[in-house]
Amino acid sequence: MKQVVAMALVLWVLPAFGNQDVEINVNSRYTVEDVQVQAKNKSRLSPALLADIQALAGEKLDHKLLDEIGKRIRSALRVHTVVARVARGSSPEYVRVIFEARQRPNNFDLSAPRFLYHSKQGWSGVLEVTQPVNDNEFSFAILSDGDELLERFAGLKAGYRRMSLGTGNVRLGFQFESYHQQWNRATLTALQQNPDVPGIYRTRQNFEPSMTVIPTGSITWTFGASFQRLQTQFPAARTEAANAVVNSLRYHRSWEGSENQHDLDAGYSLRAATTLLDTDFIYARHTWDAVYSFARGRNHALARFNAGFLSGRAPLYERFVVGNTSTLRGWNKFDLDPLGGTRMAHGTVEYGYRIFRVFYDTGCVWDRGEEQDVRHSLGLGFRKGRFMLALAFPVKEGRAEPIFMAGMNY
Repeated sequence: MKQVVAMALVLWVLPAFGNQDVEINVNSRYTVEDVQVQAKNKSRLSPALLADIQALAGEKLDHKLLDEIGKRIRSALRVHTVVARVARGSSPEYVRVIFEARQRPNNFDLSAPRFLYHSKQGWSGVLEVTQPVNDNEFSFAILSDGDELLERFAGLKAGYRRMSLGTGNVRLGFQFESYHQQWNRATLTALQQNPDVPGIYRTRQNFEPSMTVIPTGSITWTFGASFQRLQTQFPAARTEAANAVVNSLRYHRSWEGSENQHDLDAGYSLRAATTLLDTDFIYARHTWDAVYSFARGRNHALARFNAGFLSGRAPLYERFVVGNTSTLRGWNKFDLDPLGGTRMAHGTVEYGYRIFRVFYDTGCVWDRGEEQDVRHSLGLGFRKGRFMLALAFPVKEGRAEPIFMAGMNY
């Protein structure tokens, strides 16, 4: 009897609100009459996503499905949040669904997008502040990174991005970086034995204007130029230029089954230094990467592949490295190749249940004319959101010393 009275009260109260929004937890007995997306740059939505949005019309209201569609819209439009609002329809038992895309509020934001510890290579971290102003975003970061490259580089990075230019499918960006370098003793020793490899530098500055074009919701193309200045130390102190054209093409797709979630992200990038840019280095650096992830309930699986090819005479920061917190975990990059290499291939397979993770890495780095020495590693750990805690073991003969890793990394 109480349930009948409660339902009668709901049916009596709803008409009093006219066309105002109904809370999203209305009973699923309602049928979706119409679906709208309120956002700028709706042209970024892929045909497949638009079809799935329109397919909601005529179906029963499903809150879980609304959340999934909202996440896909957020990813495609690259906005801060997407809110699914439910409003009364033109007839009883019908409702309208409005997906409202909201940009990040114009608030000062302080974050640590990268904070890592590697038991052989120490700490790496980035502290960043961002200030959005309408469609503009200003950022400033201080950092010390001994994980990504052969060198430990520490300094500052400042940037500007225009998030919407013209049609909204074009973005403009500028980035300035200034770093001081520290070098591992193994790298300095290896340089003495390889005089053909360009030497170390004390400081490095980079100014990089770029433009990003988003022809579809799945494809992003970024192009521009990188103007770098290096203060070398050997054989004599002087300033050299490493100016290059930069290009990157990325593809992203997400799709769902009845109980499964699939994500695919792939890309290709090129950095080419030519005499047209008045550079002291002439080279071309190609990289390819692809990541596929699968989720079903509490189970997660991931497969990742990376490869690179470098030709010409390039500075040390362009050489490929494996044996850090993202490649050949369990190995020390300076034990594998203290000068890095001009060729690289790497693969990862990972499985997780809830927060528990196990993974297997394989890969190698080498120079032209050398034989590939493929290495392997195994590891286990825990991941909660962005936080990771892992122990990895190199697969080799003799004594294998594990490497401990912890931290946050985008």
